[in-house]
Amino acid sequence: MQIFIHPRFDKNYRKLNHSLRTKAKEREAIFIANRFTPSLETHKLHGKDRDYWAYSINNKYRIKFLFLDNGDILYLDVDTHDEVY
Repeated sequence: MQIFIHPRFDKNYRKLNHSLRTKAKEREAIFIANRFTPSLETHKLHGKDRDYWAYSINNKYRIKFLFLDNGDILYLDVDTHDEVY
């Protein structure tokens, strides 16, 4: 499995403070080991984002992603759980 990065993810990731980026890297390691570990709260999104998934970095932030047909992952964005698309 490879993880690809969308430019929007990269832009928003760089805006996070150092401790949040560190936490995101820790959560990514867990995600790589097991995408559906309960602590990640991996879930399918709804509405116009119904094709996308997300997992939690903490209570406020999440990583939104897409499962690609070949088993790879595309990180789409990092945002708050409050974001409405």
